[in-house]
Amino acid sequence: MSTTATAVGLSPKRGIWGGGNEPLKASYGKLMMWFFLLSDIFTFAAFLVAYAAIRVSYPGYAGPDDVFVGSNEYWPVPEMVFDAIPFFHGVHIPLAFVGLMTFILIMSSVTMVLAVEAGHRNDKKDVVKWLLWTLLGGITFLSCQAWEWSHFIHGTDGGSMLTYVNRMGQVVTETVYGANLFVNEYGPAAFAQLFFFITGFHGFHVTIGVFLLFLAFYQAAVGVYERRGHYEMVEKIGLYWHFVDLVWVFVFTFFYLI
Repeated sequence: MSTTATAVGLSPKRGIWGGGNEPLKASYGKLMMWFFLLSDIFTFAAFLVAYAAIRVSYPGYAGPDDVFVGSNEYWPVPEMVFDAIPFFHGVHIPLAFVGLMTFILIMSSVTMVLAVEAGHRNDKKDVVKWLLWTLLGGITFLSCQAWEWSHFIHGTDGGSMLTYVNRMGQVVTETVYGANLFVNEYGPAAFAQLFFFITGFHGFHVTIGVFLLFLAFYQAAVGVYERRGHYEMVEKIGLYWHFVDLVWVFVFTFFYLI
């Protein structure tokens, strides 16, 4: 045992399990971030699988004449629901706004890569610059999501005539505008419930990411990482931000394209 321990440069008393090792050359902080992200992957996967299971439980559409956006019996067509864009009231532009949101988030992931790369070079100026762009991208995405939620909740000008069971157990037929957790003009109640829950849960992760980005931007700007001699914190936050961006790609695919 002592020979093996000495061969790897460790004390004979501590041995290989005595600490001081970095599995896969990853620091403790980065390893813990990977463990956290792995657990979050399972969480998001469970939500998306649940969405898919509920989605396929509703009948599909036979053709263009089968678009029942306001029917409780049919799952709404995403491009008929998410077709609005700010400053273009009444113009039908299917999925253009959510596509813009996706582009902004992906570009913020690119600037995050550049910030991490600058950190490897110990280039404080570039780290601060690219973190600022990433931070602005995250804030812009959250602002776009807030507008999308607001439009989804307020609904269209005409609404949809729906028959549903209210919270008192009564069958009600009325014109419904927008969406809430109990009824929505777009279709089954589950559609709005899943929309709020899944996109809201992802938005919560983005909000945390924006806070972490601001913290890293501030600390980099005042020279905290420069005095430490490394920018590992930027790299750890980068792992989290890339994860948030990747999850959105799956949310976008499941919720808006299927």
